[in-house]
Amino acid sequence: MTQEDFRSLPLPAPTLTLQPDRGWVLINIETIVSTDPAPVTLRTDLLGYGVTVQATPTRWEYHFGDGHTLTTDSPGHPYPHHDTFHRYQQPGTYAITLTAQWTGRYQIDGSPIWRDINGTALTTTTSAPFTAEERTSRLVAGPCTATPTPPDC
Repeated sequence: MTQEDFRSLPLPAPTLTLQPDRGWVLINIETIVSTDPAPVTLRTDLLGYGVTVQATPTRWEYHFGDGHTLTTDSPGHPYPHHDTFHRYQQPGTYAITLTAQWTGRYQIDGSPIWRDINGTALTTTTSAPFTAEERTSRLVAGPCTATPTPPDC
């Protein structure tokens, strides 16, 4: 199986998880990103032979939409054990693009041997747009749930 054969398979786009995931983040505070590192198994036919392909994401590249990029071998972890994150410095509207690099191996039907595929394949996904906002804290006389004024209470 060649690299071109591998790249032509319907590998899934990576799953991109953001924390917080509420449509906005705070500037100068960590925006946590992670993805699912689970391998996928695909079936294909190559030159008349049935082939099982196991593809595993091994490297991820995050483009944060503000000119910053993070390339990592870690799929990331949720808060509080996170290791993949970004701090936006300026308010604005952003979207994060995640590219996963996949390695693979294959097994021809009837053979017990798994063979590595030379080369890699890439898949990409982009988050929905969100805003990075600057918020200030204020002392209030009562709970904001009772009287949500001012608007950022």
